[in-house]
Order: sequence, then structure tokens, then C-alpha cells
Amino acid sequence: MKGGDVRILITGGAGFIGSHIADRLASRGDEVLLLDALLPQAHAGAPPWLREHRLVVGDVRDGELLRELLDGVDAVCHQAAMVGHGVDPSDAPDYASHNDYGTAVLLAAMHAAGVRRLVLAGSMVVYGEGRYDCPTHGTVRPGPRRAEDLAAGRFEPACPDCAAPLRPGLVTEDAPVDPRSTYAASKLAQEHLASAWARQTGGSVWSLRYHNVYGPRMPRDTPYAGVASLFRSALAAGRAPRVLEDGAQRRDFVHVTDVAEANALALRADPAAGGLTALNVCSGEPHTVGELAATLAEAMGGPPPVIVGGARPGDVRHVVASPVKARAVLGFHAVTGFADGVAAFATDETREPAATARAS
Repeated sequence: MKGGDVRILITGGAGFIGSHIADRLASRGDEVLLLDALLPQAHAGAPPWLREHRLVVGDVRDGELLRELLDGVDAVCHQAAMVGHGVDPSDAPDYASHNDYGTAVLLAAMHAAGVRRLVLAGSMVVYGEGRYDCPTHGTVRPGPRRAEDLAAGRFEPACPDCAAPLRPGLVTEDAPVDPRSTYAASKLAQEHLASAWARQTGGSVWSLRYHNVYGPRMPRDTPYAGVASLFRSALAAGRAPRVLEDGAQRRDFVHVTDVAEANALALRADPAAGGLTALNVCSGEPHTVGELAATLAEAMGGPPPVIVGGARPGDVRHVVASPVKARAVLGFHAVTGFADGVAAFATDETREPAATARAS
């Protein structure tokens, strides 16, 4: 899909990532239409940065509304979802309803409207643990970490064959998937639904597997917020950020403006019809969670982070990705470096949620 009078529906368009995508697409001349339910977990009403866009307040699970909005649309950028680790398993019906049923309703409406291009907000959580190599057995897949090991401060997964220490590496898109949380399971289900839709309709799907996205407009003070937002909220209140495990768990922190650019590129690129193409959207520069907390604390002039041990159920130790495929097929590469991005995030505008109770 090339330039000129392109109309794109962005679900979740008022959200953290969706609003940046809207800005990026509008800046290149695309017509954008935003749909957002404005769930209180992330929104205290429509934020001021949406004034230049057309926003329809509604639910992606409303098939009748979607059929109206899809009239004349060339492509859909599907960002609407409940995100984050969640509270506990009682969240499962909400994740399945918003993320999976909502995606199914959207795909059915796209079929009825004859819209055949989808860019999906995927997630690195579908991988579970990242890539690991054993000196003896090569690339291996460690199982879930045992509660007794975590309690004893043994955080690194061992080789499942010989129990030797493992060397973490970069996970590629062809790695086996192993979702280890309700949110992760819902994101993988979205990919399966979209892939089936593409095969049935001849449509095309990019699933952009976001890594740890941070930057301006992040929601704050909610159990569904990302780790960068949680650290910043603590520091803003004069408290030290609390870092689980030993702080050495590795992630890839990618700035939201880079994620918006990846979506813009995908909406103009042509994946194979009748299928789904998954791409890592990452910086390609692993950093530890402890490093994030320390860098942000220094930028905000706050107390240094406190290492508290422990781990949340389902948390993985290391998951960092290879950016090679996204660069090869989209020409995408992240341009915001970790130090500059985190320093800016210290004063970036964030959004205040209307409530911290879970969605209903």
C-alpha cells in the first residue's frame, strides 16, 4: 500500500502507542481515524494530544460500529488491548474478551468490509524465555523457573539436560512460542486468529512483536503499567524504585517513537498475501532492568534503586531480540538510544488513569 489518500483505522488510537502512531501517520499525509474505548485503566478521558485527530469513543467488540467505521478504510492498525502482567488469574476473562474476542470481532468486520490489510500490535511475551545456549547441548529451551530457586536467589535458568549455566542470546522470530502469562496467551491467540483470517480471505498481516516500549504518554499508577512507568512513579513520589530479582534480568527497551515508525513502515510495505509475518520491534541493544532503574533514578535526581529479590509468577529471566529481520524486510531500525531516551522519559508527559481497578 503506497502513499496518497490512504485511510487507516487505528484501534486503541488514544492509547500510549496508538496515539504516537496516529501522529506519525498524519505527519506523512495519511488520513487516520481513531477508535478507543478509553478504559479507565489507562485514560482519564480523551487526552489533549488527540485534538488534531478524529476520535470515536467505542469498543472494538462492537461489530456494528466497526462495520460503519471501516467504510472506505484501506488498512487497520490494531493496537487496542489490555496490556501488562495483570493482577492475578482473575484477569483472564478480561484479557480474553478485550484482546481475543475483540480481535475476532474486528477481523469479521474487516472481512465484511473487504479490508484486507492488518498491522497487529504483537508482543515479545509470546516467546516466554528468550534464546539460551548451553556449552554442551547448544541452543536449549529452559523450563519455567522453580519457586524454590527464586526464593533462594537462584534466578538464572539452567540447561534442562545437564543443569549447566546458560548463555542468553538474541531471540529470532522463528523461535518456538511459549507464553507464560494470561496476557502472553492472549497476544499469541491474536496472532493465530489473524493468521487464520489471512488464509481465509487472502489478506495480509504484519504482527509487530513489541519489546519493552517506553516514552511519553505512558499510563501511570496502574498495575497494568510497564516497568519504566512504575519506576518513574516511585521516583516522582520520592521513593526508590524497587527492582525484583537481582536486577540483572535483560530486556530490550525501545522508544515509542521508534515503534510508531515501525508501524508506519509496515502499513506501506507488502507482506505475503494469505499469511502473517511476525517481526521483532526492538532496539537490538539489551539492557538490564536494574540498569533502567539506575539510569532513570540518576536522571530524576532520586534515590538509587533497591534490589528486593523475588519474582512475579510467570516472569522470565532474559528476553532480548534480534532486529535483523525487521531491518531486512521493512528497513526499520530504532534511532533513539537508551541513555537519551531514558533521560528524556524523566520529564516526559505521562497520562493519569481514571482508576486502577481492573477492567470490567
